[in-house]
Amino acid sequence: MTALLITTSFSQSEENYLKAIFKINEDYDTVTTNAVSAEIKTTAASVTDMLKKLSDKNLVSYEKYHGVQLTKKGESVAKVLIRKHRLWEVFLVDKLGYHWDEVHEIAEQLEHIQSETLIDKLEAFLGLPKFDPHGDPIPDAKGNIPNQQQIPLSELKQGERGVIVGVKDSSSKFLRYLDSIHVSLGSKIEVIEYFEYDNSRTVLINGKKKITLSNLVGKNLFIKTGKKK
Repeated sequence: MTALLITTSFSQSEENYLKAIFKINEDYDTVTTNAVSAEIKTTAASVTDMLKKLSDKNLVSYEKYHGVQLTKKGESVAKVLIRKHRLWEVFLVDKLGYHWDEVHEIAEQLEHIQSETLIDKLEAFLGLPKFDPHGDPIPDAKGNIPNQQQIPLSELKQGERGVIVGVKDSSSKFLRYLDSIHVSLGSKIEVIEYFEYDNSRTVLINGKKKITLSNLVGKNLFIKTGKKK
């Protein structure tokens, strides 16, 4: 795969749209204007106007009522942004001592720095990290994204165990909640009881702490599984 496309010819707003479409497409086959509107936090009319502009630049393939898809060019730009964003998050946490719930908004600003050399040097300085502080994969300079076998905690059955390797919800509220119950990436987790009534689970954290987690929390924690107990 060739090197990713440099993003100097695009506005921050255009870049943000491309990144949003890419992120939505990770979870859904079809990316609707309503989904983009919710991700960007703007009106559907504004989304439609921007999609037309991005289509004119061959960054997206857009047809009204049929959703939107990134072109190869658009996907390349989106991966550049995601690469920069996640590398900056690693830097902020590992080198500057920020906490994982503090870095998203700062990285949102830093991701628009255009210097390719800076980002390559940053990656090397950080030791070529594959994942950011939230467990999200970091695209390399050629756009390759590391694969990590993971499933939501909500899919684990009673007696199954694994290691927490990521979060789906990276909002400050959710991350602070995890901190309050002493759950973090790398924590070992075992389901010791499942409650069919509300799909909650009582789990054992690191073989010591027992806590009951809601189904919503379970859907937002990614687990790399081991063998059944």
